[in-house]
Amino acid sequence: MARLSKLSRSVAGKVVIVTGAASGMGRATAHLFADEGALVAATDISPIGPVIDEIVGAGGKARGWQLDVSSRADIDRVVAEIAAHFGGIDILINNAGISLHGAVDTEDFESRWARSLDVLLTGQVRMIRASLPHLRKATDARIVNIASTEGLGATRFISPYTAAKTGVIGLTRSLAVELGPEGITVNCICPGPINTGMTQRIAPEQKAEFARRRTALRRYAEPEEVAHMTLSLCLPSAGYTTGVTLPIDGGLTIRNA
Repeated sequence: MARLSKLSRSVAGKVVIVTGAASGMGRATAHLFADEGALVAATDISPIGPVIDEIVGAGGKARGWQLDVSSRADIDRVVAEIAAHFGGIDILINNAGISLHGAVDTEDFESRWARSLDVLLTGQVRMIRASLPHLRKATDARIVNIASTEGLGATRFISPYTAAKTGVIGLTRSLAVELGPEGITVNCICPGPINTGMTQRIAPEQKAEFARRRTALRRYAEPEEVAHMTLSLCLPSAGYTTGVTLPIDGGLTIRNA
């Protein structure tokens, strides 16, 4: 029987850059795109070799680059190398992140503030700017910026992180309007409580209590659950979805009691 639908749900053969791919959500995203047939350019400031070995060992196609997203020179070099190696760029996933804690009146606050914005917000802008000439040549070009539910609310003592993630949401909306006429979609994922390296330092009993009190599903998510929503925004069939801020938070942002 012939299919009735016309839009593709396949990213096979698409070239995708995933920043912060050495662990957590970035690693899960790189794995998922490779499983779906994409050509994965996995980048991280940390060693990326183990992730590449995992993907290639499972039959996927991937290559790794060490990349500091706070360095414009690093970004320009790596993006150019990726485009040359794979023959273009179709999808950019801005996932690289850090989380620096501290009250606003601590002595080193301004250095934490500057570092947070440099990695979490300016790094995304620079990745987009470097990738844009290649995305403009692609069919079904996609940009997904990873923000956080901290961009929709706030937790004390992490104001640099909250400010940067709020900025990512604004950046996403603005560039969706700016790049929409060219057919490039720009969307934003806001993960809530996820089992990643950033949350490893939280005691299991504290995680369980937080999830019970704050989320509708009463649990933390696994990184792959976020990766699947990121993938959905990158499908060719998602071409009319842009400027969206999508919480992946188990109902955290909608639960009052």
